[in-house]
Amino acid sequence: MHDDLLRDVDFWQFLLGIDREFAQNARKNGCSCGGRLHAGNYLRKPRGGPDGLPEECCLRLSFCCCEEGCRKRLTPPSVRFLGPKVYLLSVIFLAAAMRQGPSPRTMRELCTLFGADRRTIARWQLLWQEHFPQTRFWKVERARLPHPNEATLLPRALMVAFFISPDAPRDDWVRLLCFLAPITVADGLAVAIGR
Repeated sequence: MHDDLLRDVDFWQFLLGIDREFAQNARKNGCSCGGRLHAGNYLRKPRGGPDGLPEECCLRLSFCCCEEGCRKRLTPPSVRFLGPKVYLLSVIFLAAAMRQGPSPRTMRELCTLFGADRRTIARWQLLWQEHFPQTRFWKVERARLPHPNEATLLPRALMVAFFISPDAPRDDWVRLLCFLAPITVADGLAVAIGR
């Protein structure tokens, strides 16, 4: 059921609209040096999405400062991409969650479903189960879970927390992806030091 929605081109166009809102907000804020931001979008070749995904859905929205001597790149959060990873954020999340779930799907089935090899899916599981819980983002945001003690069961605990509307899977995905959007930028997956 969850993977069917990820094969729907309309869903990806809807997510592009959310990314455009994030980009618009980032552009309004401008560069930290006070300079204006110019569009500096770049084309990605995302894996795991539907066939025939329009080129506009493959653009990573980004900006570049116009001030000479600054020229910093600002890439706003995304609900489609996870940093420089080639697979789409939702695919990375769902494959790891399905592998971990109450009746884990076999690796061969997941490889076929998402077009990723077993080592890649194993790395995704490590990302969610070992690296993600150590991030600054998670240290703060885990309190938003209804049962914070279930955090050791990532990413499945996030599915339980966010996938609450059997009749509206799109709304569930949007809530989850917006929650995860802060980790999609530079240093978004930085590990918290101390404590």
